[in-house]
Amino acid sequence: MQDFQPLENGKYYHIYNRGINSDTIFKENDNHEYFLRLYDTHIDPIAETYAWCLMKNHFHFLVRIKDVDEIDTEKKIQPSQSFSNLFNAYTKAFNKSYNRHGSLFERPFRRKEINHNKYFQNVIAYIHNNPVHHNICDHPLNYPWSSYITCLSDKPTKLKRKEVIEIFEDIENFKYVHELKNNDFSIETILGI
Repeated sequence: MQDFQPLENGKYYHIYNRGINSDTIFKENDNHEYFLRLYDTHIDPIAETYAWCLMKNHFHFLVRIKDVDEIDTEKKIQPSQSFSNLFNAYTKAFNKSYNRHGSLFERPFRRKEINHNKYFQNVIAYIHNNPVHHNICDHPLNYPWSSYITCLSDKPTKLKRKEVIEIFEDIENFKYVHELKNNDFSIETILGI
């Protein structure tokens, strides 16, 4: 079993996981919506979100764990515990809804530290293109359960949209890089495996 380092304040991470035995974790739209509401409750207080994607049997998030002084004093728990609380709350609701029991997610959840801008940019493009790589759609614009559309929007959001676009220099380059990565991109490239 791989030894995972704790999430550290002030650092950026690609957080990802899947259903146990690659089982489905999002069966219908209500599941996605509920997971995102729980994410707001458990993760927004301790992290900033730069990209996300919810797939049928797995998910991806790109986050920066807030510095200790940025976190409300009532929410000062270990960042890993906040993610565990999210997964546990979702699992309980999912199990109740679908008359199942036991674990829903693989443990421990995976995390990869992001430590330079090019890597950061690649992870964003990888996350947004995940539905394309899994042949769910032809373009990330056609998939409703990721932050790609939010990045192109001007609607209010908690997503760090401005910072994401700045990583790509501008919105046109954001789109261009996503088109490039759409054609030739793999998780192995991103995760270094």
